[in-house]
Amino acid sequence: MSDRAAAVALRGIGKRFGAVVANSDIDLAVRRGSIHGIVGENGAGKTTLMNILYGSLQPDRGEIAIGGETVRLRSPAEAIAHGIGMVHQHFMLVDRFTVIENLLLGAAGGPLLAGAEAQARSALAGFAAAYGLTLDPDAVVEDLPLGLRQRVEIVKALHRGAEILILDEPTAVLTPQEADHLFEILRRLAGEGRTIILVTHKLREIMAATERVTVMRRGAVVAERATAETDAGELAALILGHAMPQRARPARRAVGGVVLEVAGLSLRDAGGQELLRDVALTVRSGEIVGVAGISGNGQSELLEIIAGLVAPSAGSVALNGRDITTLTGRERRRLGLGHIPEDRQRMGLVPQLSAALCAILGDQRKVPRRGMMVLDHAAIDAATEALMHAYDVRPPEPTRDASKFSGGNQQKLVCAREMEGRPAALLVGQPTRGVDIGAIDFIHQRLVALRDAGCAILLVSVELDEIRSLADRILVMSRGAIVGAVAPTAPEAELGLMMAGIGVYATQTAVTAPS
Repeated sequence: MSDRAAAVALRGIGKRFGAVVANSDIDLAVRRGSIHGIVGENGAGKTTLMNILYGSLQPDRGEIAIGGETVRLRSPAEAIAHGIGMVHQHFMLVDRFTVIENLLLGAAGGPLLAGAEAQARSALAGFAAAYGLTLDPDAVVEDLPLGLRQRVEIVKALHRGAEILILDEPTAVLTPQEADHLFEILRRLAGEGRTIILVTHKLREIMAATERVTVMRRGAVVAERATAETDAGELAALILGHAMPQRARPARRAVGGVVLEVAGLSLRDAGGQELLRDVALTVRSGEIVGVAGISGNGQSELLEIIAGLVAPSAGSVALNGRDITTLTGRERRRLGLGHIPEDRQRMGLVPQLSAALCAILGDQRKVPRRGMMVLDHAAIDAATEALMHAYDVRPPEPTRDASKFSGGNQQKLVCAREMEGRPAALLVGQPTRGVDIGAIDFIHQRLVALRDAGCAILLVSVELDEIRSLADRILVMSRGAIVGAVAPTAPEAELGLMMAGIGVYATQTAVTAPS
Protein backbone atom coordinates (compact mmCIF):
# COMPACT_ATOMS: atom_id res chain seq x y z
CA MET A 1 0.00 0.00 0.00
CA SER A 2 1.35 3.45 -0.89
CA ASP A 3 1.55 6.07 1.86
CA ARG A 4 -0.91 8.21 -0.14
CA ALA A 5 -3.49 5.42 -0.12
CA ALA A 6 -3.09 5.04 3.65
CA ALA A 7 -5.08 7.03 6.18
CA VAL A 8 -1.98 7.03 8.37
CA ALA A 9 1.61 5.97 7.71
CA LEU A 10 4.51 5.79 10.15
CA ARG A 11 8.01 5.65 8.70
CA GLY A 12 11.14 4.70 10.63
CA ILE A 13 9.75 5.63 14.05
CA GLY A 14 12.29 5.27 16.85
CA LYS A 15 11.92 6.03 20.54
CA ARG A 16 14.13 5.40 23.58
CA PHE A 17 13.60 5.88 27.29
CA GLY A 18 17.14 5.88 28.63
CA ALA A 19 18.60 2.46 27.88
CA VAL A 20 15.19 1.02 27.00
CA VAL A 21 14.36 0.88 23.27
CA ALA A 22 10.58 1.28 23.14
CA ASN A 23 10.28 1.59 19.34
CA SER A 24 12.92 0.59 16.78
CA ASP A 25 12.57 1.83 13.15
CA ILE A 26 8.87 1.06 12.88
CA ASP A 27 7.04 1.26 9.57
CA LEU A 28 3.26 0.98 9.63
CA ALA A 29 0.56 1.89 7.09
CA VAL A 30 -3.17 1.67 7.81
CA ARG A 31 -5.76 1.74 5.03
CA ARG A 32 -8.60 4.23 5.26
CA GLY A 33 -11.91 2.73 6.36
CA SER A 34 -10.33 -0.40 7.85
CA ILE A 35 -9.94 -1.94 11.30
CA HIS A 36 -6.22 -2.64 11.78
CA GLY A 37 -5.03 -4.67 14.76
CA ILE A 38 -1.75 -4.24 16.64
CA VAL A 39 -0.70 -7.08 18.95
CA GLY A 40 2.31 -7.86 21.08
CA GLU A 41 3.37 -8.63 24.62
CA ASN A 42 3.07 -6.00 27.33
CA GLY A 43 6.09 -3.77 26.92
CA ALA A 44 6.41 -4.55 23.19
CA GLY A 45 6.05 -0.84 22.38
CA LYS A 46 2.45 -0.77 21.15
CA THR A 47 1.20 1.95 23.48
CA THR A 48 4.35 4.03 23.00
CA LEU A 49 3.82 3.93 19.23
CA MET A 50 0.19 4.96 19.58
CA ASN A 51 1.10 7.78 21.99
CA ILE A 52 3.53 9.05 19.34
CA LEU A 53 0.75 8.98 16.74
CA TYR A 54 -1.52 10.83 19.19
CA GLY A 55 1.11 13.48 19.91
CA SER A 56 1.54 12.57 23.59
CA LEU A 57 5.15 11.53 22.93
CA GLN A 58 7.69 12.79 20.42
CA PRO A 59 9.71 10.26 18.41
CA ASP A 60 13.51 10.43 18.45
CA ARG A 61 13.42 9.84 14.71
CA GLY A 62 11.03 9.01 11.86
CA GLU A 63 7.98 10.73 10.44
CA ILE A 64 4.20 10.51 10.31
CA ALA A 65 1.95 11.01 7.28
CA ILE A 66 -1.82 11.58 7.47
CA GLY A 67 -3.63 11.10 4.17
CA GLY A 68 -0.29 11.19 2.36
CA GLU A 69 0.80 14.50 3.93
CA THR A 70 3.78 14.50 6.30
CA VAL A 71 2.83 16.12 9.60
CA ARG A 72 4.46 16.87 12.91
CA LEU A 73 2.25 16.11 15.90
CA ARG A 74 3.69 17.97 18.88
CA SER A 75 0.68 17.51 21.17
CA PRO A 76 -2.65 15.70 21.40
CA ALA A 77 -4.31 18.99 20.40
CA GLU A 78 -2.42 18.89 17.08
CA ALA A 79 -3.33 15.21 16.61
CA ILE A 80 -7.01 16.02 17.24
CA ALA A 81 -6.77 18.86 14.71
CA HIS A 82 -5.57 16.26 12.16
CA GLY A 83 -8.57 14.03 12.93
CA ILE A 84 -6.88 11.58 15.32
CA GLY A 85 -8.64 10.44 18.49
CA MET A 86 -7.43 8.00 21.14
CA VAL A 87 -9.23 5.99 23.79
CA HIS A 88 -6.55 5.13 26.33
CA GLN A 89 -6.43 1.91 28.31
CA HIS A 90 -6.59 4.01 31.48
CA PHE A 91 -9.24 6.63 30.84
CA MET A 92 -8.43 10.34 30.59
CA LEU A 93 -11.63 11.65 32.14
CA VAL A 94 -12.35 14.03 35.01
CA ASP A 95 -14.22 11.70 37.34
CA ARG A 96 -16.10 14.42 39.23
CA PHE A 97 -17.36 16.05 36.04
CA THR A 98 -20.54 15.02 34.28
CA VAL A 99 -20.54 13.36 30.87
CA ILE A 100 -21.38 16.65 29.15
CA GLU A 101 -18.69 18.53 31.10
CA ASN A 102 -16.09 15.99 29.96
CA LEU A 103 -17.19 16.48 26.36
CA LEU A 104 -16.84 20.25 26.78
CA LEU A 105 -13.25 20.12 28.05
CA GLY A 106 -11.23 22.21 25.62
CA ALA A 107 -14.32 23.86 24.12
CA ALA A 108 -14.51 27.61 23.68
CA GLY A 109 -15.17 29.58 26.86
CA GLY A 110 -17.17 32.67 27.74
CA PRO A 111 -20.31 33.41 25.75
CA LEU A 112 -19.57 30.53 23.35
CA LEU A 113 -19.83 27.86 26.05
CA ALA A 114 -23.63 27.76 26.11
CA GLY A 115 -23.68 27.11 22.38
CA ALA A 116 -20.99 24.46 22.75
CA GLU A 117 -23.05 22.69 25.42
CA ALA A 118 -26.17 22.66 23.27
CA GLN A 119 -24.12 21.31 20.37
CA ALA A 120 -22.60 18.59 22.59
CA ARG A 121 -26.02 17.51 23.88
CA SER A 122 -27.27 17.30 20.31
CA ALA A 123 -24.19 15.29 19.32
CA LEU A 124 -24.77 12.86 22.21
CA ALA A 125 -28.31 12.25 21.02
CA GLY A 126 -26.99 11.70 17.49
CA PHE A 127 -24.37 9.17 18.58
CA ALA A 128 -27.00 7.31 20.61
CA ALA A 129 -29.30 7.11 17.59
CA ALA A 130 -26.61 6.22 15.05
CA TYR A 131 -24.42 3.82 17.03
CA GLY A 132 -26.23 2.89 20.23
CA LEU A 133 -23.74 4.98 22.23
CA THR A 134 -26.40 5.99 24.76
CA LEU A 135 -25.25 8.13 27.71
CA ASP A 136 -26.94 10.32 30.31
CA PRO A 137 -25.32 13.73 29.67
CA ASP A 138 -25.78 14.78 33.30
CA ALA A 139 -24.42 11.60 34.92
CA VAL A 140 -21.26 12.06 36.99
CA VAL A 141 -18.45 10.01 35.47
CA GLU A 142 -17.25 8.50 38.76
CA ASP A 143 -20.75 7.02 39.24
CA LEU A 144 -20.65 5.21 35.89
CA PRO A 145 -19.50 1.59 35.44
CA LEU A 146 -16.25 1.10 33.53
CA GLY A 147 -18.00 0.15 30.30
CA LEU A 148 -19.91 3.44 30.21
CA ARG A 149 -16.79 5.45 31.08
CA GLN A 150 -15.16 3.97 28.01
CA ARG A 151 -18.22 4.96 26.02
CA VAL A 152 -17.69 8.55 27.19
CA GLU A 153 -14.12 8.40 25.86
CA ILE A 154 -15.29 7.13 22.45
CA VAL A 155 -18.03 9.75 22.20
CA LYS A 156 -15.56 12.47 23.23
CA ALA A 157 -13.19 11.44 20.42
CA LEU A 158 -15.99 11.32 17.84
CA HIS A 159 -17.36 14.66 19.03
CA ARG A 160 -13.94 16.18 18.37
CA GLY A 161 -14.09 14.94 14.78
CA ALA A 162 -11.90 11.84 14.91
CA GLU A 163 -11.51 10.17 11.51
CA ILE A 164 -8.68 7.96 12.81
CA LEU A 165 -9.64 6.33 16.11
CA ILE A 166 -7.04 4.52 18.25
CA LEU A 167 -8.34 2.14 20.93
CA ASP A 168 -5.79 0.78 23.43
CA GLU A 169 -6.98 -2.49 25.04
CA PRO A 170 -10.62 -1.40 24.73
CA THR A 171 -12.21 -4.63 25.99
CA ALA A 172 -10.09 -4.90 29.13
CA VAL A 173 -12.95 -3.28 31.09
CA LEU A 174 -15.90 -4.76 29.19
CA THR A 175 -18.14 -7.75 29.62
CA PRO A 176 -18.38 -10.10 26.62
CA GLN A 177 -21.71 -8.53 25.68
CA GLU A 178 -20.28 -5.00 25.89
CA ALA A 179 -17.29 -6.08 23.80
CA ASP A 180 -19.59 -7.48 21.11
CA HIS A 181 -21.49 -4.18 21.04
CA LEU A 182 -18.24 -2.22 20.80
CA PHE A 183 -17.12 -4.21 17.77
CA GLU A 184 -20.49 -3.64 16.09
CA ILE A 185 -19.92 0.08 16.57
CA LEU A 186 -16.36 -0.10 15.21
CA ARG A 187 -17.51 -1.97 12.09
CA ARG A 188 -20.16 0.67 11.50
CA LEU A 189 -17.61 3.47 11.90
CA ALA A 190 -15.20 1.75 9.51
CA GLY A 191 -18.02 1.23 7.04
CA GLU A 192 -18.57 4.99 7.07
CA GLY A 193 -14.91 5.57 6.16
CA ARG A 194 -13.33 6.07 9.57
CA THR A 195 -10.06 4.27 10.28
CA ILE A 196 -9.77 2.16 13.43
CA ILE A 197 -6.50 1.07 15.04
CA LEU A 198 -7.19 -1.63 17.62
CA VAL A 199 -4.48 -2.43 20.17
CA THR A 200 -5.39 -5.60 22.05
CA HIS A 201 -3.90 -8.78 23.48
CA LYS A 202 -7.03 -10.82 22.75
CA LEU A 203 -6.36 -12.80 19.60
CA ARG A 204 -9.95 -13.98 19.32
CA GLU A 205 -11.00 -10.34 18.96
CA ILE A 206 -8.26 -9.67 16.40
CA MET A 207 -9.51 -12.60 14.32
CA ALA A 208 -13.13 -11.49 14.60
CA ALA A 209 -12.83 -7.73 14.10
CA THR A 210 -9.78 -6.77 12.02
CA GLU A 211 -8.79 -6.85 8.36
CA ARG A 212 -5.04 -6.69 8.90
CA VAL A 213 -2.85 -7.18 11.95
CA THR A 214 0.65 -5.98 12.81
CA VAL A 215 2.71 -7.95 15.34
CA MET A 216 5.26 -6.17 17.57
CA ARG A 217 7.94 -7.73 19.74
CA ARG A 218 10.49 -5.89 21.88
CA GLY A 219 9.90 -2.57 20.20
CA ALA A 220 9.98 -3.76 16.58
CA VAL A 221 7.46 -4.88 13.98
CA VAL A 222 8.12 -8.56 13.33
CA ALA A 223 5.21 -9.35 11.01
CA GLU A 224 2.11 -8.06 9.28
CA ARG A 225 -0.68 -10.33 8.10
CA ALA A 226 -4.04 -10.15 6.40
CA THR A 227 -6.27 -11.47 9.17
CA ALA A 228 -8.03 -13.88 6.84
CA GLU A 229 -4.67 -15.47 5.98
CA THR A 230 -3.49 -16.20 9.54
CA ASP A 231 -4.81 -17.78 12.74
CA ALA A 232 -4.50 -17.32 16.48
CA GLY A 233 -1.78 -19.98 16.75
CA GLU A 234 0.50 -18.26 14.25
CA LEU A 235 -0.09 -14.85 15.83
CA ALA A 236 0.68 -16.21 19.31
CA ALA A 237 3.95 -17.70 18.06
CA LEU A 238 4.88 -14.40 16.39
CA ILE A 239 4.09 -12.45 19.57
CA LEU A 240 6.11 -14.72 21.85
CA GLY A 241 8.88 -15.64 19.42
CA HIS A 242 8.02 -19.33 19.92
CA ALA A 243 5.01 -21.58 19.83
CA MET A 244 2.57 -21.19 22.70
CA PRO A 245 2.90 -24.20 25.03
CA GLN A 246 -0.18 -26.41 25.20
CA ARG A 247 -1.15 -26.82 28.83
CA ALA A 248 -3.68 -29.29 30.15
CA ARG A 249 -6.13 -28.02 32.73
CA PRO A 250 -4.29 -28.15 36.07
CA ALA A 251 -5.26 -31.24 38.06
CA ARG A 252 -6.97 -30.54 41.33
CA ARG A 253 -5.03 -31.52 44.45
CA ALA A 254 -6.54 -32.69 47.72
CA VAL A 255 -8.21 -29.83 49.56
CA GLY A 256 -7.85 -29.04 53.23
CA GLY A 257 -10.06 -27.33 55.75
CA VAL A 258 -12.16 -24.22 55.30
CA VAL A 259 -9.98 -21.09 55.24
CA LEU A 260 -12.41 -18.43 54.07
CA GLU A 261 -16.10 -18.45 54.99
CA VAL A 262 -18.79 -15.93 54.11
CA ALA A 263 -22.27 -16.22 55.65
CA GLY A 264 -25.45 -14.23 55.00
CA LEU A 265 -23.62 -11.34 53.37
CA SER A 266 -25.89 -8.50 52.27
CA LEU A 267 -25.24 -4.93 51.18
CA ARG A 268 -27.44 -1.93 50.46
CA ASP A 269 -26.21 1.35 49.02
CA ALA A 270 -27.05 4.80 50.41
CA GLY A 271 -30.25 4.84 48.36
CA GLY A 272 -31.41 1.49 49.74
CA GLN A 273 -30.67 -0.50 46.59
CA GLU A 274 -29.75 -4.12 47.33
CA LEU A 275 -26.28 -4.86 45.90
CA LEU A 276 -25.70 -8.21 47.64
CA ARG A 277 -28.36 -10.65 48.84
CA ASP A 278 -27.63 -13.27 51.49
CA VAL A 279 -24.37 -14.49 49.94
CA ALA A 280 -22.77 -17.59 51.48
CA LEU A 281 -19.66 -19.44 50.32
CA THR A 282 -16.60 -21.28 51.54
CA VAL A 283 -13.10 -21.63 50.12
CA ARG A 284 -10.85 -24.41 51.37
CA SER A 285 -7.10 -24.69 51.55
CA GLY A 286 -5.72 -25.82 48.20
CA GLU A 287 -8.64 -24.87 45.96
CA ILE A 288 -9.61 -22.10 43.56
CA VAL A 289 -13.26 -21.09 43.70
CA GLY A 290 -14.27 -19.03 40.68
CA VAL A 291 -17.08 -16.48 40.72
CA ALA A 292 -18.65 -15.97 37.29
CA GLY A 293 -21.17 -13.35 36.32
CA ILE A 294 -21.87 -10.38 34.12
CA SER A 295 -20.04 -7.32 35.45
CA GLY A 296 -22.10 -5.31 37.92
CA ASN A 297 -23.92 -8.21 39.57
CA GLY A 298 -22.26 -7.94 42.97
CA GLN A 299 -18.88 -9.57 42.37
CA SER A 300 -16.93 -6.36 43.02
CA GLU A 301 -18.86 -5.62 46.21
CA LEU A 302 -18.27 -9.19 47.43
CA LEU A 303 -14.50 -8.82 47.10
CA GLU A 304 -14.50 -5.35 48.67
CA ILE A 305 -16.42 -6.56 51.73
CA ILE A 306 -14.17 -9.58 52.25
CA ALA A 307 -11.09 -7.35 51.83
CA GLY A 308 -12.38 -4.93 54.48
CA LEU A 309 -12.90 -1.99 52.12
CA VAL A 310 -16.68 -1.87 52.56
CA ALA A 311 -18.80 -2.76 55.61
CA PRO A 312 -21.69 -5.17 54.92
CA SER A 313 -25.28 -4.37 55.85
CA ALA A 314 -25.57 -7.89 57.26
CA GLY A 315 -23.61 -11.11 57.45
CA SER A 316 -20.13 -12.20 58.45
CA VAL A 317 -16.68 -13.04 57.09
CA ALA A 318 -14.34 -15.53 58.78
CA LEU A 319 -10.69 -16.36 58.08
CA ASN A 320 -9.34 -19.64 59.48
CA GLY A 321 -12.30 -19.78 61.87
CA ARG A 322 -11.85 -16.23 63.19
CA ASP A 323 -14.57 -13.64 62.63
CA ILE A 324 -12.93 -10.74 60.79
CA THR A 325 -16.12 -8.85 59.85
CA THR A 326 -15.24 -5.77 61.88
CA LEU A 327 -11.47 -5.83 61.36
CA THR A 328 -9.69 -3.29 59.17
CA GLY A 329 -8.08 -4.24 55.89
CA ARG A 330 -4.66 -3.92 57.54
CA GLU A 331 -5.66 -6.31 60.31
CA ARG A 332 -7.03 -8.81 57.80
CA ARG A 333 -3.79 -8.62 55.84
CA ARG A 334 -1.81 -9.33 59.00
CA LEU A 335 -3.93 -12.47 59.51
CA GLY A 336 -3.09 -13.77 56.03
CA LEU A 337 -5.60 -12.27 53.59
CA GLY A 338 -4.15 -11.11 50.27
CA HIS A 339 -5.97 -9.07 47.63
CA ILE A 340 -5.31 -8.51 43.92
CA PRO A 341 -7.95 -5.84 43.22
CA GLU A 342 -9.98 -5.51 40.04
CA ASP A 343 -8.74 -1.98 39.32
CA ARG A 344 -4.94 -1.89 39.57
CA GLN A 345 -4.84 1.86 38.90
CA ARG A 346 -7.19 2.92 41.69
CA MET A 347 -6.67 0.20 44.28
CA GLY A 348 -3.57 -1.84 43.47
CA LEU A 349 -0.97 0.87 42.96
CA VAL A 350 -0.20 4.52 43.59
CA PRO A 351 0.86 5.42 40.05
CA GLN A 352 2.98 8.39 41.16
CA LEU A 353 5.12 6.19 43.44
CA SER A 354 8.06 4.08 42.33
CA ALA A 355 7.64 0.38 41.61
CA ALA A 356 9.65 -0.34 44.77
CA LEU A 357 7.31 1.65 46.99
CA CYS A 358 4.27 0.08 45.30
CA ALA A 359 5.80 -3.35 45.95
CA ILE A 360 5.72 -2.75 49.72
CA LEU A 361 2.24 -1.24 49.98
CA GLY A 362 0.39 -2.90 52.82
CA ASP A 363 3.63 -4.27 54.30
CA GLN A 364 5.56 -1.04 54.72
CA ARG A 365 5.80 -1.55 58.47
CA LYS A 366 7.82 -4.75 57.94
CA VAL A 367 10.38 -3.57 55.37
CA PRO A 368 14.09 -2.89 56.06
CA ARG A 369 14.88 0.40 57.80
CA ARG A 370 17.86 2.44 58.80
CA GLY A 371 17.19 3.12 62.43
CA MET A 372 13.60 3.51 63.61
CA MET A 373 12.13 5.78 60.98
CA VAL A 374 14.03 5.86 57.71
CA LEU A 375 13.34 3.24 55.04
CA ASP A 376 16.36 1.40 53.67
CA HIS A 377 15.67 2.25 50.05
CA ALA A 378 18.71 0.39 48.73
CA ALA A 379 17.53 -2.85 50.33
CA ILE A 380 13.92 -2.28 49.20
CA ASP A 381 15.05 -1.55 45.64
CA ALA A 382 17.21 -4.69 45.55
CA ALA A 383 14.37 -6.88 46.84
CA THR A 384 11.94 -5.32 44.36
CA GLU A 385 14.32 -5.85 41.45
CA ALA A 386 14.59 -9.56 42.36
CA LEU A 387 10.78 -9.73 42.55
CA MET A 388 10.46 -8.02 39.16
CA HIS A 389 12.82 -10.54 37.58
CA ALA A 390 10.91 -13.43 39.17
CA TYR A 391 7.59 -12.15 37.79
CA ASP A 392 8.96 -10.89 34.47
CA VAL A 393 8.04 -7.24 35.11
CA ARG A 394 9.55 -5.17 32.29
CA PRO A 395 11.69 -3.19 32.56
CA PRO A 396 12.99 -4.45 35.95
CA GLU A 397 13.62 -0.92 37.24
CA PRO A 398 12.44 -0.50 40.85
CA THR A 399 12.93 3.28 40.86
CA ARG A 400 10.73 3.81 37.79
CA ASP A 401 7.30 5.35 38.53
CA ALA A 402 4.50 2.78 38.45
CA SER A 403 2.60 4.99 36.00
CA LYS A 404 5.37 4.51 33.43
CA PHE A 405 4.88 0.72 33.15
CA SER A 406 2.45 -0.83 30.70
CA GLY A 407 -0.86 -2.06 32.12
CA GLY A 408 0.22 -5.70 31.99
CA ASN A 409 3.48 -5.02 33.79
CA GLN A 410 1.63 -3.02 36.44
CA GLN A 411 -0.62 -6.06 36.90
CA LYS A 412 2.35 -8.41 37.26
CA LEU A 413 3.82 -6.08 39.89
CA VAL A 414 0.60 -6.21 41.93
CA CYS A 415 0.42 -10.01 41.53
CA ALA A 416 4.04 -10.33 42.64
CA ARG A 417 3.44 -8.30 45.80
CA GLU A 418 0.31 -10.22 46.82
CA MET A 419 1.44 -13.73 45.86
CA GLU A 420 4.90 -13.48 47.40
CA GLY A 421 3.29 -12.62 50.73
CA ARG A 422 2.21 -16.31 50.86
CA PRO A 423 -1.33 -15.50 52.03
CA ALA A 424 -3.59 -18.09 53.63
CA ALA A 425 -6.39 -16.79 51.40
CA LEU A 426 -6.12 -14.68 48.27
CA LEU A 427 -8.86 -12.58 46.71
CA VAL A 428 -8.27 -12.16 42.98
CA GLY A 429 -10.27 -9.70 40.87
CA GLN A 430 -9.86 -9.80 37.09
CA PRO A 431 -6.23 -11.05 37.29
CA THR A 432 -5.47 -10.79 33.56
CA ARG A 433 -7.46 -7.70 32.55
CA GLY A 434 -5.44 -5.90 29.87
CA VAL A 435 -2.66 -8.51 29.97
CA ASP A 436 -1.03 -10.19 26.95
CA ILE A 437 -1.11 -13.92 26.22
CA GLY A 438 2.36 -14.62 27.59
CA ALA A 439 1.63 -12.82 30.84
CA ILE A 440 -1.78 -14.51 31.13
CA ASP A 441 -0.10 -17.91 30.99
CA PHE A 442 2.48 -16.76 33.55
CA ILE A 443 -0.12 -15.41 36.02
CA HIS A 444 -2.26 -18.54 35.64
CA GLN A 445 0.72 -20.77 36.43
CA ARG A 446 1.49 -18.70 39.54
CA LEU A 447 -2.10 -18.95 40.76
CA VAL A 448 -2.11 -22.73 40.33
CA ALA A 449 1.25 -23.01 42.13
CA LEU A 450 -0.11 -20.93 45.00
CA ARG A 451 -3.19 -23.15 45.17
CA ASP A 452 -0.99 -26.26 45.22
CA ALA A 453 0.98 -24.74 48.09
CA GLY A 454 -2.25 -24.68 50.13
CA CYS A 455 -3.63 -21.20 49.50
CA ALA A 456 -7.41 -20.71 49.35
CA ILE A 457 -8.16 -18.58 46.30
CA LEU A 458 -11.40 -16.76 45.49
CA LEU A 459 -11.24 -15.73 41.83
CA VAL A 460 -13.57 -13.21 40.16
CA SER A 461 -13.34 -12.81 36.39
CA VAL A 462 -15.62 -11.78 33.53
CA GLU A 463 -13.55 -14.04 31.26
CA LEU A 464 -15.42 -17.34 31.22
CA ASP A 465 -12.46 -19.12 29.63
CA GLU A 466 -10.30 -18.00 32.54
CA ILE A 467 -12.78 -19.15 35.17
CA ARG A 468 -13.25 -22.51 33.46
CA SER A 469 -9.53 -23.15 33.05
CA LEU A 470 -8.53 -22.27 36.63
CA ALA A 471 -11.42 -22.91 39.01
CA ASP A 472 -12.00 -26.13 40.89
CA ARG A 473 -15.57 -24.99 41.52
CA ILE A 474 -17.59 -22.22 39.89
CA LEU A 475 -20.19 -20.09 41.68
CA VAL A 476 -22.44 -17.96 39.50
CA MET A 477 -23.70 -14.54 40.62
CA SER A 478 -26.72 -12.70 39.27
CA ARG A 479 -28.38 -9.60 40.72
CA GLY A 480 -26.30 -9.69 43.86
CA ALA A 481 -26.95 -13.34 44.75
CA ILE A 482 -25.26 -16.66 44.14
CA VAL A 483 -27.71 -18.51 41.91
CA GLY A 484 -25.84 -21.76 41.47
CA ALA A 485 -22.67 -23.82 41.61
CA VAL A 486 -21.28 -25.91 38.77
CA ALA A 487 -18.19 -27.86 37.82
CA PRO A 488 -15.72 -26.14 35.46
CA THR A 489 -16.70 -28.63 32.77
CA ALA A 490 -20.30 -27.34 32.70
CA PRO A 491 -21.49 -26.23 29.23
CA GLU A 492 -20.96 -22.53 28.49
CA ALA A 493 -24.64 -22.21 27.54
CA GLU A 494 -25.66 -23.37 31.01
CA LEU A 495 -23.32 -20.84 32.60
CA GLY A 496 -24.72 -18.10 30.39
CA LEU A 497 -28.30 -18.84 31.45
CA MET A 498 -27.28 -18.82 35.10
CA MET A 499 -25.43 -15.52 34.68
CA ALA A 500 -28.65 -14.07 33.24
CA GLY A 501 -30.54 -15.36 36.31
CA ILE A 502 -32.71 -17.73 34.29
CA GLY A 503 -33.95 -21.01 35.80
CA VAL A 504 -33.62 -22.86 39.09
CA TYR A 505 -30.18 -24.05 40.09
CA ALA A 506 -28.10 -25.56 42.85
CA THR A 507 -29.12 -25.38 46.47
CA GLN A 508 -27.14 -23.40 48.99
CA THR A 509 -25.70 -26.68 50.29
CA ALA A 510 -24.19 -27.36 46.89
CA VAL A 511 -22.84 -23.83 46.73
CA THR A 512 -20.94 -23.98 50.00
CA ALA A 513 -19.72 -27.56 49.92
CA PRO A 514 -16.60 -28.62 48.03
CA SER A 515 -17.20 -30.63 44.90
